[in-house]
Amino acid sequence: MQGIVAWVRELWPFLVSFGYFAGATWVTVDAVLRKRQVPTIIGWVGLAWLAPILGALAYLLFGINRIRRSAQALDLKRDSGAQPAAMAGSPFAVEPGAFAARHPAFTGLARLGEQVTGNPLFDGHRVEPLQDGDAAYPAMLAAIDAAAASVTLVSYIFDNDAAGEAFLDALVRARARGIEVRVLIDDVGSRYTKPTMVRRLRDAGVPVAAFLPTRVPRLYQYANLRMHRKILVVDGQVGFTGGMNIRAGHWLTRTPGHPVRCVHFRVDGPVVADMQRAFADDWAFTTGERLVGERWFAPLGLHGPVAARGVPDGPDADIDNILEILLGALSVATRRARIVTPYFLPDSEVLRALHVAALRGVDVEIVLPGRSNVPLMDWAMTPQLPELIEKGCRIYFAPPPFDHSKLFVVDGTWSLIGSTNWDARSLRLNFEYNLECYDHGLAAAIDAIIDAKIAVSRPVVRDELLALPYAARLRNGVARLFSPYL
Repeated sequence: MQGIVAWVRELWPFLVSFGYFAGATWVTVDAVLRKRQVPTIIGWVGLAWLAPILGALAYLLFGINRIRRSAQALDLKRDSGAQPAAMAGSPFAVEPGAFAARHPAFTGLARLGEQVTGNPLFDGHRVEPLQDGDAAYPAMLAAIDAAAASVTLVSYIFDNDAAGEAFLDALVRARARGIEVRVLIDDVGSRYTKPTMVRRLRDAGVPVAAFLPTRVPRLYQYANLRMHRKILVVDGQVGFTGGMNIRAGHWLTRTPGHPVRCVHFRVDGPVVADMQRAFADDWAFTTGERLVGERWFAPLGLHGPVAARGVPDGPDADIDNILEILLGALSVATRRARIVTPYFLPDSEVLRALHVAALRGVDVEIVLPGRSNVPLMDWAMTPQLPELIEKGCRIYFAPPPFDHSKLFVVDGTWSLIGSTNWDARSLRLNFEYNLECYDHGLAAAIDAIIDAKIAVSRPVVRDELLALPYAARLRNGVARLFSPYL
């Protein structure tokens, strides 16, 4: 034993050096072969070589897409059993000529959406904005209590708190009435409170699953591959989606300790079938159970004037769907593009598109939290703001409470609603779900929400950002180097 100890003491510098070189080389080869974005490749390779051992370990934990999921591997997205009748050859699909007559400036964007997602654009929707948990939670709970056949729910966060308790009780009541219930919660998002709602729902007899369970919870091994979607579908006919998790902070009238503003949406119409399909794909991937038949995919009808399309996104077969649609929407904007997001760290492509839109004369407005719940994000975000302002974008910092809303409106016609933030984690690393919607009335309603946010927000002044103390600017610049990982 003493000989082994002496041998290790003598050779440990060589062993560490070999581990460092082998790890950094592995990261370099794997990143070059597998990563698609040059800045991401450079970031990971640089971290591996500049942070011995730790850089390779970080890549092992956070840089590898372990899902290896594709439409072909799942055999679901083209499987007739998982395709509701409303999705293929649907009478609700928008006829191109009629759409061009209604929205001539958006025909190219509508075509882009279909090419990117493979989903048709459907007519006949009513989409109702629901501000904060005060409006969203009662509507969602009432829908669950009115369920006659099925309830499906997926959420990134489902806290064990007052809001979570209300949803737990409603789901248990639904099960007691004989309703089929399925609940999917992200494994990392479920761990913000103890005991987790995965455990409590399971103990209550509600079918529940955790998406990508972590082997080492404390290390959040799959922190970059999370189920960030928020979808509730009742009876295959009524849908809810947007940016809101299930947690007490969103229920502002109940004066939570950590209030959070957000906007959710009730959706009625044919696209609810796509929302259900997205859940069914994720549920099958997680549990192996396929949800088919009219219990889950009920006949749908026309409910309103909104044309809508489901836009799934994730680090699998749907990668870059949202990114390409964001770029397309910015390219067709002629008058105004309005963005509300809690986290704003887009890559160079999106930043350049914002620059170009503003230089073309488009009124680009971006509403961000004055202070988010992740200080590192705030620091990393700040260095890119002066150039955006210089190019003509107008940026506003919203006051507390923290605003978690995710909204994007172009020219008072096109809206994007859902779970995606404007950062690398949402745009490339997590599973997201959004709806692109075409309707002047819905866009006007969302514009009114944005107007109210801007009315109480502070315009960001370029000179103030440039006048920050040297230490703060250095801190922000260093934090920005981590933007591919945030």
